[in-house]
Amino acid sequence: MSKKIILASNSPQRKTLLHQAGIKFVVQPSRVEELHKITGSCSALVKHNAILKAQDVASRLRKGIVIGADTLVYGGHRQIVGKPRNLKEAKEILRELTSRSHWVYTGVAVIDVESGHQVVDYERTKVFMHKLSDEEIDRYHCMMSPLDKAGGFDIEGRGGLFIHRIEGCYSNVIGLPLPKLRMMLKELGVKAL
Repeated sequence: MSKKIILASNSPQRKTLLHQAGIKFVVQPSRVEELHKITGSCSALVKHNAILKAQDVASRLRKGIVIGADTLVYGGHRQIVGKPRNLKEAKEILRELTSRSHWVYTGVAVIDVESGHQVVDYERTKVFMHKLSDEEIDRYHCMMSPLDKAGGFDIEGRGGLFIHRIEGCYSNVIGLPLPKLRMMLKELGVKAL
């Protein structure tokens, strides 16, 4: 990769995914407020938030490729689930999510700052979990912090013990669909492989 890659997120999960993929990048978190209500579809919402984040960071740069992303979970009684505000809410959310299948949506926006060319897309993955008791949820939350993850769960760590199946992209559930990102970067002339 010849152009500098800038991740418009401070998400530990996204940083880990990019490192694991061998993509060299720097972090410059976005300062924009995300929308949290659907005015159209889940895909429209996550794409909107992703482009807002990428544009915010791109507006402060002269060159480079900026990656913005936004992840949410759709399902349960709440319908849209972002990051829990506290442990009580995290427990309620996980109780709902383990009672039925749900979708994880991630919007991704990639901007070439110099040319102004931008690519925006999304990925969705269906997640199936085993039902957890309140005691199991409490133990799980003692082992990991649910407050920095959409839906309050992880798939790459202890959450893998109760997520028994997914339909779609694994890295999307973590917070950044790497195969989708590779194709978007390729469209801007950046080779990830």
